[in-house]
Amino acid sequence: MVARKPNDSFARYGLAMEYAGRDEYDLALENFHTLLNVNPDYAAAYYQAGQIFIKTGQTEQAKSIFRKGIEVTSRLGNQHAQSELEAALAQL
Repeated sequence: MVARKPNDSFARYGLAMEYAGRDEYDLALENFHTLLNVNPDYAAAYYQAGQIFIKTGQTEQAKSIFRKGIEVTSRLGNQHAQSELEAALAQL
């Protein structure tokens, strides 16, 4: 699906999650990065990328992406996603 529609946010997110589920974190992060470049308002990608950064010991990167996600979700008025990102950041 991504090969046919590389800018399809849902497909890109699904691919990133598939890689994450297989512990292929570099490929997952690459796809989250691509997704956020195409669609910077895709809130779930910030949370999931942050979780991968935590799993791989990249705490500062996790904090950074959580903060960026909080900015985006605040701007969008997505309080649920914002609170999840804030909680994740607070645990670091």
